[in-house]
Amino acid sequence: MYKFLSIFVTTTLIMLHPITQVSAAQNIKIILASEVNWEPLNPARGDKSPKAGTLWGDRKGTVPTGFLAKFKDGFSSPPHIHNTTYRAVVISGLIHNDDPAAAHMWMPVGSFWTQPQGEVHITAAKGSSNIALVEIDKGPYLVKPTEQAFDSGERPINVHASNLVWLDLAKMSESHDNPKIAYLWSQQVENESNGSFIKLPAGFKGEIHSQGTTFHAVLITGQLQHQKAGNKILTSGSYFSSKGDEIHKVTTNIETVIYVHTNGKFTITEN
Repeated sequence: MYKFLSIFVTTTLIMLHPITQVSAAQNIKIILASEVNWEPLNPARGDKSPKAGTLWGDRKGTVPTGFLAKFKDGFSSPPHIHNTTYRAVVISGLIHNDDPAAAHMWMPVGSFWTQPQGEVHITAAKGSSNIALVEIDKGPYLVKPTEQAFDSGERPINVHASNLVWLDLAKMSESHDNPKIAYLWSQQVENESNGSFIKLPAGFKGEIHSQGTTFHAVLITGQLQHQKAGNKILTSGSYFSSKGDEIHKVTTNIETVIYVHTNGKFTITEN
């Protein structure tokens, strides 16, 4: 049913320039992957339930929420629907999400998919560690039987990691590759929620300047040193966020991919 899609975008949605403004609001939040609090995603399934670790919001409430979902090797859900649409990114392992009768199409790390509310599907996983970032715009996030299926008018999207279109943000350094971006959903305009991947090269040292009222960032691959975290290293599944106009000072030792969800623009500058 699903077809892997390439994403075609323009480079005019994000501007890069020297950042001179000093951050006034010290409201940066960091959650290391080792600090995530895991609980059953669907308690009704008991030991067969995947695990969930909330990064922001409350999946049991009505607010926008992002959480990690962890699946055991060989996991396969029964056919079901959700009451709300979600977006997801594979952080580790291999994930399949499709119609119950569809052949398995395994999405590797860095893949992105959407699941419309009301549509019958299954989710499966294979690998020693299978983790995905899941986000919803409005909760609660519920699992419901197929008898309650409905057509919301939305259609699912699966984007295999190999089909991402990476664009250079700007030429910043002669010593390593330039930071890159892959636009996933919506546009980076004021007060409009949007999602994208940022790829920072090994040896990057600079700033991510968030200009929206909310900014959520989750490490997909690599490692990141965030000034706010001191000597702690953020690894895959770690999270950092801020509210309002804020500057995140970061460095990398290896190539690092970050999923960013914000409701405005952001810029990246190398020091």
